[in-house]
Amino acid sequence: MIKITLPDGAVREYAEGTSALDIAKSISEGLARKVLAAEVNGQVWDATRPINNDATLKLLMWDDKGAKSTFWHSSAHLMAEALESLFPGVKFGIGPPIDNGFYYDVDLGDRVMNEDELKKLEDKMKELAKQNNAYVRKEVGKNDAIAYFTEKDDPYKLELIRDLKDGEITFYTQGAFTDLCRGPHIPATGVIKAIKLTSIAGAYWRGNEKNKMLTRIYGITFPNQKELDEYLVMLEEAKKRDHRKLGKELELFCFSDKVGSGLPLWLPKGAMLRERLQNFLQKAQIESGYLPVVTPHIGSKQLYVTSGHWEKYGKDSFRPITTPQEGEEFMLKPMNCPHHCEIYKSSPRSYKDLPLRLAEFGTVYRYEQSGELHGLTRVRGFTQDDAHLFCRPEQVKEEFKKVIDLVMYVFGSLDFTEFTAQVSLRDKEDRSKYIGSDENWEIAERSIMEAAAEKGLNTVIEYGEAAFYGPKLDFMVKDALNRSWQLGTIQVDYNLPERFELEYVDSDNTRKRPVMIHRAPFGSLERFIAVLLENYAGNLPLWLAPLQVKILPISDKYSEYAHAVAAELKAADIRAEIDDRSEKIGRKIRDTELMKVPYMLVVGEKEMTDGKVAVRKHGEGDKGAVLTATFIADIQAQVKEQLKGKKTEALS
Repeated sequence: MIKITLPDGAVREYAEGTSALDIAKSISEGLARKVLAAEVNGQVWDATRPINNDATLKLLMWDDKGAKSTFWHSSAHLMAEALESLFPGVKFGIGPPIDNGFYYDVDLGDRVMNEDELKKLEDKMKELAKQNNAYVRKEVGKNDAIAYFTEKDDPYKLELIRDLKDGEITFYTQGAFTDLCRGPHIPATGVIKAIKLTSIAGAYWRGNEKNKMLTRIYGITFPNQKELDEYLVMLEEAKKRDHRKLGKELELFCFSDKVGSGLPLWLPKGAMLRERLQNFLQKAQIESGYLPVVTPHIGSKQLYVTSGHWEKYGKDSFRPITTPQEGEEFMLKPMNCPHHCEIYKSSPRSYKDLPLRLAEFGTVYRYEQSGELHGLTRVRGFTQDDAHLFCRPEQVKEEFKKVIDLVMYVFGSLDFTEFTAQVSLRDKEDRSKYIGSDENWEIAERSIMEAAAEKGLNTVIEYGEAAFYGPKLDFMVKDALNRSWQLGTIQVDYNLPERFELEYVDSDNTRKRPVMIHRAPFGSLERFIAVLLENYAGNLPLWLAPLQVKILPISDKYSEYAHAVAAELKAADIRAEIDDRSEKIGRKIRDTELMKVPYMLVVGEKEMTDGKVAVRKHGEGDKGAVLTATFIADIQAQVKEQLKGKKTEALS
């Protein structure tokens, strides 16, 4: 018999080889029908896989992250089965689940997938799903796996097998289709009730531009039609909110092939938006004791060898830059932290100097694969609102809590109320990805969890998501479409101070290592602005809008009065422009609405005579005529109220 510990702490005994699905059935047949996968000792398994030893068990249903991932992974296999049925000879790359759905990279030979064939593929998937075929797991020896895919003539699977060890290879079969896969999968295809194939794209095999371009087919599935219908409605709304579309319409940023992929060009209004965000955070940072620094856009390669970034991220960086000096190499800066370590090291430090908080809006460069680039959310050059806090070990938790306060102030000021604080820890088994001693990692992890608990944050723990040098607290923000984005991050690091041999003289005159806290409330300005635009559908808060007011004279006769109003607004630090085109007032109003300017001031003969402005609010229309001074006071009051945010003791 084996002992199974359930989430409520109850311990039940079952025969060896019992599956999670069997256990669910022993509790309730209704429960068993909802089970898609199981978490066994913290790992997601097939619900049908035998459990042979004592274990902790959590049954996973649709609303669980692990269940959705398993459901969509299984759907990718279902799509592959349908592809093989419709296109004999198709060759398969990889087919993983993603945040919303799944994809499969396939080699269709000379065939080109079009929209009509996509619909046929979708229909075939529905037909196969109804057969309710079980997903069957089988452990396979390496020689047998090679023999199977050699006979099938599938070079991509053979390449994957070459990287695997004998004894760690598994096949999954459902219906007439067998795939190389580590799993897990849902019990059977019948629970896949609603299917939508969403798009087709190209993708280089294994993300390498030197390899063949494969066809990537995206899709999403649900256990019922209602959820699919709701998702499709959300997808349409997402298209309207796409930050790439809004960025073009609102004249914020653009891209140029001549400049290079993934390198955004900020237009005047976009630059003003960036500047507002920077000024907002810089003001809060100064109040919290941060000191501004500026570092170069390049650094010696040796700097990143010392920090460990070259070893861990060298392949994701731009190639080193050589100089006329033989052997001299520089790199485009991929991280700000090594530079800040050298600033710390530039002077002797005493315990009285700590904590030392160094802040920089530093632009960094990383070579993202072209297939991964996406608007502002995945770029090759981006600006981090970076800061590094050097402190004594006993100061770590308190400093960490103050950074949490700063992040909460930022989120509160921008109405980001739906978020989860993710405690990102090391992989439980594979420690090769990380540097530093277990002792320092354990201290850092404990500090983060205690600080988050004392601040009352809603936290989840994710193993394997830590930075290579330390654990972190990532803020996963939900937007208006219920999508989750990682924005702010705070990280505790005992390792870089060690690698850079940073020291301070303590009160007992001994030399000690400081601890380093990395933090970025925005994460990067580029991604933060993308999320802002999509969350607000381009209707940015009044305090942040690059242009707050557009003044619309009814005709050229009132241009002088419009300029006088604009001068009053600008003197009150209100961002205003005049639309002095020779267009009818209706056209001016429509165009300003499309630009999502918060306020319009229409001025004509009556307004000029009375010293007033006729106010129109974006999305709400006419608000009546008021004195210019009254309008200014109202705008200033609104901005002040919006910037209150959730100011905490750290900023008081």
